[in-house]
Amino acid sequence: MPFATPTKNNRVRHDWSSEEVLRLHDSPFPDLLYQAQTIHRQYHNPREVQLCTLLSIKTGACPEDCAYCPQSAHHSTTVEPEQLLDVSQVLAAARAARNSGSTRFCMGAAWREVRDGREFDAVLEMVRGVKSLGLEACCTLGMLTKEQATRLAGAGLSAYNHNLDTGPKFYESIISTRSFEERLETLRNVREAGITVCCGGILGMGESLGDRADLLSVLAALSPHPESVPINALVRAEGTPLEGLPPLEPLSMVRMIATARVVLPLSRIRLSAGRLEMSDETQALCFLAGANSIFTGDKLLTTSNPGQDHDLALLEKLGMSPVTSQDQDETIPI
Repeated sequence: MPFATPTKNNRVRHDWSSEEVLRLHDSPFPDLLYQAQTIHRQYHNPREVQLCTLLSIKTGACPEDCAYCPQSAHHSTTVEPEQLLDVSQVLAAARAARNSGSTRFCMGAAWREVRDGREFDAVLEMVRGVKSLGLEACCTLGMLTKEQATRLAGAGLSAYNHNLDTGPKFYESIISTRSFEERLETLRNVREAGITVCCGGILGMGESLGDRADLLSVLAALSPHPESVPINALVRAEGTPLEGLPPLEPLSMVRMIATARVVLPLSRIRLSAGRLEMSDETQALCFLAGANSIFTGDKLLTTSNPGQDHDLALLEKLGMSPVTSQDQDETIPI
């Protein structure tokens, strides 16, 4: 059976059906990895990985009921609510991240939506400060209006993260306080403001393989594709409705990364939450499958993450290296 191709008429495809994505996902493992690696090498440097740092700038007491999230006010977890950090604290963390090799600094606030006022003004100041340090600035703040997205763009925001989490059919099993369409609307507002899009999902929440294919089909339909696609493994947080689910089977992550690389050839595929439970061998396979970015540092918002030293040691072991601000990997437009 011939490989599926990522392009039609020399253009990146936006017409991947869920059925086609699922067939690709379920193809023999050696064939899937070969295809993903071939496409990865066509558009990216296979020996480089972007290091990103994610800081929770406002923690807990979120009004959303996302079943996976320990920051939701609907769940009884160990996360203690914290107010928005001072701008100086955030910029100190950004400076430390830059000095440790990160080229993107992401700021996350446990809000349902952005509200105009003093706190949003402070976030805009944070964005300007992060950019002044020579870093890509990314935010994840919940839903945005067109006007708010424009203000973030004016402050110099590089990227906005707003994950779809899962496919549209399974979505309502995970979240009831925000619709799938509302998430897509925020992505449209971000794109229209000229900010690049960071959007992905979470594996291991009880979804089917078809739901995973649905997610990639929706992401592929976005035009252009998201520049960054985080693929997370569920971190089973105590006190959340999903705490009793089994851990994600390692090769499931590798298959999803490889499928995402074929379907979204220009995107930076980010191996995100859940790495603490992954062996070095699993992470190496994910890089081989097309992952070319990780979050580094001890925390991802409120969940544990491998330390910086471990990440750098692993990359060195694999003969790979972090992307520097001077040689940011740029995809080839087609």
